[in-house]
Amino acid sequence: MEKLDEIDLKILRILQQDAKKTTKEVAEMLNLTISPVYERIKRLEKGGYIRKYVALLDKKLVNIPITAICMVSLRYHHEGFIDKFEKQIKALKEVQECYHMAGKVDFFLKINLSSLDEYHELVRLKLSKIENIGVLESYFVLKEITSSTEYVI
Repeated sequence: MEKLDEIDLKILRILQQDAKKTTKEVAEMLNLTISPVYERIKRLEKGGYIRKYVALLDKKLVNIPITAICMVSLRYHHEGFIDKFEKQIKALKEVQECYHMAGKVDFFLKINLSSLDEYHELVRLKLSKIENIGVLESYFVLKEITSSTEYVI
């Protein structure tokens, strides 16, 4: 896809803030007509700039108020071990985010759960079954200061 222009960037900013905005509403915000805005949005979707549209839920209202951050260090770092670990982590629905890190730890996991008991069961029955984990450090979020799904573009 060609380079994004300022109108494309404005569309992306608007949709990051509220993906439910209609094409008509986006067009009005940009002082443009609907048709070119519609075509731009379709082009941004096709080009992969917009991967999907989602509803962001309130984790407390859906009873998953506990956020755990797990720092994982592997015992072995050969490509096959890393690939296997990544596959096993992807299979765990409780893991919301996983990042392969540079530095002291190998992986950063973000997990949201309903209780500390549920976290204990996850560690005991699932994470402990992953053979190559050398060290697993758990941290629990006391207060969420800021959280955003928006990129500064």
